[in-house]
Amino acid sequence: MPAAAFSIGIAVLIIILVILFFTFIPVGLWITAYFSGVKIKIGTLIGMRLRRVVPSRIVNPMIKATKAGLTIGVDKLESHYLAGGNVNTLVDALIAAQRANIPLEFERAAAIDLAGRNVLEAVQVSVNPKVIETPNISAVAKNGIEVIVKARVTVRANIERLVGGAGEETIIARVGEGIVTTVGSSTAHEDVLENPDSISRTVLDKGLDSGTAFEILSIDIADVDVGRNIGAKLQMEQADADKKIAQAKAEERRAMAVAKEQEMVAEVQAMKAKVVEAESEVPLAIARALKDGNMGVMDYYNMRNVLADTDMRDSISKATKEDNNK
Repeated sequence: MPAAAFSIGIAVLIIILVILFFTFIPVGLWITAYFSGVKIKIGTLIGMRLRRVVPSRIVNPMIKATKAGLTIGVDKLESHYLAGGNVNTLVDALIAAQRANIPLEFERAAAIDLAGRNVLEAVQVSVNPKVIETPNISAVAKNGIEVIVKARVTVRANIERLVGGAGEETIIARVGEGIVTTVGSSTAHEDVLENPDSISRTVLDKGLDSGTAFEILSIDIADVDVGRNIGAKLQMEQADADKKIAQAKAEERRAMAVAKEQEMVAEVQAMKAKVVEAESEVPLAIARALKDGNMGVMDYYNMRNVLADTDMRDSISKATKEDNNK
């Protein structure tokens, strides 16, 4: 019984060791690579495991590269993988570039991939140009009419400028700026509607692809629409602003006039008060003059007669004016 248990234990241990061997050492992957013409050592695969590199992500792309006629060392692919690159996409890009007779070295392709750009898509766009459609771009001609333009930009990827070159957003922004400048320099919006190709010619001559990862092949105006009358709107807003300013100034003048009138009324009332005060002192002055002998009784009566005659003339004059008004 102990011998049988020992035999069973040995068998189980052997099975576990075999499972661990085939799990840790990808023998099946090595066999596939060998019969695919890729010469790679078992020790290299074990080293990948120790460096925490998935062997299949290195060997399978290497098999594709070898079948396509490319010679790429396993160390380069493993280094690119450890740097965070996409080995499979990199190899596909190199194969596509070779088929399209595009000179693309491994180091440049790796730099493009590590820069965050899709190197395979870049090669495809270099072979098959891409069309970028701009959003509706609003511009205003010199006569104040708004023109809405939509353009299609055909670009081809420039492999040499993919690292450090600007992307599609820069192309769209530059094309939009060129459209706004071209429409803004037009005398009237009719000129733009009659010759929309003048926009594409002017914009294309500006060299908008400078410093970008693309080469602009053509700029085609897809649609041109007439928008609002911006000039008339601005004139109306200016007129409304001028009106409000004039009303404010008129209100200011009216307030000053009212204040001036109130000031004059206060002055008149003050003068009337002084006249009433002066008139109240007249009888006292007459009494003192009579008492001091500076004025006789006949002088006093003559003065009363003059005042009565003056009052009568004023009454007759007022009555005449009222009859004339009737």
